Amino acid sequence: MPGYFGAEVFEHHGLPAAQGMADLATVTVAAIAPPYWDVSVCDEFISQIDFDHPAAYIGITGKITQAPRMLEIAAQFRRRGKTVIIGGPYASLDPGVFRGHCDILLQGELEEIGAGFFRDLEQGIWKEEYFGEKADLSLSPLPRWDLYPTDRALSGTVQTSRGCPFECEFCDVIQYLGRKQRGKPTPQVTSELDMLYDRGFRTVFLADDNFTANRARARQLLSALRDWNRARPAGQVAFNTQLSIDAARDPELLRLLAEAGMRNVFVGIESPNQESLKECKKNQNVGVDLVAQARAFVNHGISVTGGMILGFDHDGPDIFERQFQFAMASPIPIFSVGALVAPAATPLLTRISAAGRLVSGGPEVAGSPWDTNIIPKLMTRSELLTGIRKLCYDLYHPENFARRVLNMIEAWPEEPSAADSRFAPRRIDLESMSVVRKVMQHGKEEKEVMGDLLHAVEKKPSARRPVQRTLFRYAQVRCMYEFQEAARLAS
Repeated sequence: MPGYFGAEVFEHHGLPAAQGMADLATVTVAAIAPPYWDVSVCDEFISQIDFDHPAAYIGITGKITQAPRMLEIAAQFRRRGKTVIIGGPYASLDPGVFRGHCDILLQGELEEIGAGFFRDLEQGIWKEEYFGEKADLSLSPLPRWDLYPTDRALSGTVQTSRGCPFECEFCDVIQYLGRKQRGKPTPQVTSELDMLYDRGFRTVFLADDNFTANRARARQLLSALRDWNRARPAGQVAFNTQLSIDAARDPELLRLLAEAGMRNVFVGIESPNQESLKECKKNQNVGVDLVAQARAFVNHGISVTGGMILGFDHDGPDIFERQFQFAMASPIPIFSVGALVAPAATPLLTRISAAGRLVSGGPEVAGSPWDTNIIPKLMTRSELLTGIRKLCYDLYHPENFARRVLNMIEAWPEEPSAADSRFAPRRIDLESMSVVRKVMQHGKEEKEVMGDLLHAVEKKPSARRPVQRTLFRYAQVRCMYEFQEAARLAS
């Protein structure tokens, strides 16, 4: 989604590469390795790969959208005689893609099998495949952030739980991490936060699959995060996370989220089409006023990023206008928009395959906002993809984007949050604002939009920081769409 897009938007404006969120997976694996091992970490969003690195073992991880690049990296290292290990979410969901392209295939979670795995590597008696069961997260070590270029990441990352109890048909996360939510002990979470705080982070993404799925645990953790945050000597941390819209029905939970320092949440809105929500088993969104629930977050000083999916079996050609009107009525400035995709190992893939409606091709379509591996039911594939492209450009037309930002400002509380009022920007935060200024001076319409938003913020100063964050994410989206359109025209 747009909030996770970093390197390209910086490089596009002549700044060093950067990552939206510091990568937690690599530094966690590094921490599971024996302490006497010499480990290096490379996040390709920030640093170029050294294919002549002297390491004996090369570990590669990535998501479905990164599969082609993972295979390319593996091939280059194997040609150099390295022993290549591939693991992570996509390797666990669809291991067949990687068999024959690596020496060791690691499926599942590493915490409970890590000691034996690294012992096998040391002794040179490793197996071609390993499988880790769903781990007790108290076994997850403190990440090796000392190995990571944290100065080039806008946000730190902490995972407080894994798993989600819902059963959305298109979701591959629950196939990989399960529907039973597993949580880290609270002292472990705050220890990880201490590490990030000491390294200068003042924004932290809580990388849970659904932060509020277990309400009792969420309340307990939020109380601890509130107390931890209030005790910070050099300014509070702004938290971001992912959760379900049904959290808005719980006033106490909203209050705790705000008190803890939650400043933005990603919510899978998906669709205003009730039949489509029922079709994909997004039951927590059925029969509720989604605009009002989004506004409830904003009323508590928590901005919302919305997920929007088109191409369900109940979506006809009118869905584009319905989605647009829904978005424009909401206080949600940023939407992650995409076609319905059937990922590996999901019930949706099984159903679409059985119906003969699966489009052959690589897995990377899951990461493109304008592609899908599904033949739609009530429109042609061309109609769907053309409609999504137009919807994206309509949503992010400067005037339309500004109207949604103004909706957010109107619903924003009068008092600034403690995290925003004591925010101390780092160098990378200042760089991000220079990107915003360049984008918002791009043309006449952008300049007019900037003037309108600055005027609105002058009338409600408490909204200054959320508007700044939203403008940077708008710059990210604009940059991403420019790249996508350039690639489309070149193909």
